[in-house]
Amino acid sequence: MTSTVYITDFKATSRENLPEKLARLLEKAGMDAILTKEDLTAIKLHFGEKGNTAFIRPPYIRSIVKAIRKRGAIPFLTDANTLYAGARSDTPTHIKTAVENGFSFSSMDGAPVIIADGLRGKSETSVEVKQQHCKEVYIGSEIISADALISVAHFKGHELSGFGGTLKNLGMGCASRRGKLDQHSTVSPKVKRKTCIGCGQCAAHCPANAIAVEEKKATIDASTCIGCGECIIRCPTASVNIRWNQTIPVFLEKMMEYTLGVLKNKQDKALFVNFISDISPACDCLPYNDAPIVRDIGIAVSTDPVALDQASADLVNAEAALPGCCLTCNTLPGEDKFKGLYPKVPWELQLAYGEKIGLGCRDYTLKRMETLAWKK
Repeated sequence: MTSTVYITDFKATSRENLPEKLARLLEKAGMDAILTKEDLTAIKLHFGEKGNTAFIRPPYIRSIVKAIRKRGAIPFLTDANTLYAGARSDTPTHIKTAVENGFSFSSMDGAPVIIADGLRGKSETSVEVKQQHCKEVYIGSEIISADALISVAHFKGHELSGFGGTLKNLGMGCASRRGKLDQHSTVSPKVKRKTCIGCGQCAAHCPANAIAVEEKKATIDASTCIGCGECIIRCPTASVNIRWNQTIPVFLEKMMEYTLGVLKNKQDKALFVNFISDISPACDCLPYNDAPIVRDIGIAVSTDPVALDQASADLVNAEAALPGCCLTCNTLPGEDKFKGLYPKVPWELQLAYGEKIGLGCRDYTLKRMETLAWKK
């Protein structure tokens, strides 16, 4: 089986600007077949952490809102609250951050922002999946209640999954607080005391306040740790580690099982969009973003989330790294950029396991949509 992934670049002309081009791409990819009149349609996106600027620009989301309305359906913007304490950990601060980043009722052409898992991340629906790690998963209730789903993901690197795209936007992004904890439960960092210099970077950036520095050595309280992995990427001496060969595979497989739960009641009612642009090395949950690792590639859309993420990863790896970015190896076209960023993360596993449990297939055909020519 081969799935189709539709893609277009970021070129535009006076005949068609980029938001209009996106609307045409959604039509080609099959939005008409996904939506029926009066479908309550969730646009699942990441509103961007406060201080981060790599998230998807609001005019593109407004274009998707209008495309949904054009088909008689009713759009709303959604995400679930975060596990860590930041600017999106409860609904009031989450919506405030969304508004500050350009996503409001007025700017989104009347589409409201509705946080999927309620005021404190406890509004959830249990979905039976009967998989290897999870028998049931815990999803933000408004995601399950929606009639249709349009996932809009910013494709970039990620410290625990290698990359973050559609599958992570769904599996982790739609999970309630309980569901996020469930997925992160195997991620339990340890400090190598011999090499720890007691600089305090891990403690300063721990969202759960689970790290203390005493006698110039860091210690992690496992009972408080939420498994976000922030300490791992902050440590300048690589003294904070996990059992990569045991921990990350289970984490990735759980995330795919959660994605299965998200889509269980959305058969033929979901469409997936990846923005392969501003390809930063780490998650948009960070309150900053580093320089992109490769050039802006395009917008890709598919009804198959596995094929979409596989194609997006292949397109990124086919590029040369941009000068001045954080990559110090795997910089040539065809070299694995995600392994260059996170050499211990088997990012391909999420795609292989996603295919195994029926989320989609890794074989794809890339169909390019050309830019409309200039008028003569």
